[in-house]
Amino acid sequence: QVQLVESGGGLVQAGGSLRLSCAASGRTFNSYGMGWFRQAPGKEREFVAAISWSGADTYYADSVKGRFTISRDNAKNTVYLQMSSLKPEDTAVYYCARGRDGSAYLTSRQFGYWGQGTQVTVSS
Repeated sequence: QVQLVESGGGLVQAGGSLRLSCAASGRTFNSYGMGWFRQAPGKEREFVAAISWSGADTYYADSVKGRFTISRDNAKNTVYLQMSSLKPEDTAVYYCARGRDGSAYLTSRQFGYWGQGTQVTVSS
């Protein structure tokens, strides 16, 4: 059974930074692409960023491009989301997810395992 546990969320002022972490259980972490999604109150879950198994391929939503960076440490079974220049509209619950194979995907249906989420609140 794969478990994904997010951490690092919290309350931050606009313009600030946060780094989210997602620790994965299991010995096959380095075989799968990973992604971050978010869901704001009253809105659908949306794609934020994705990374391939090796880290060679990364993709970002236009709304976060240039401000967020996804990375991974396969030795630690962990994927990160470094968020900078945060805006109030970034407020959401952030979820990490494991892809169905080693590629980096942009749609939620390509991800089979999800964490419980971590709240990020950006105050103006």
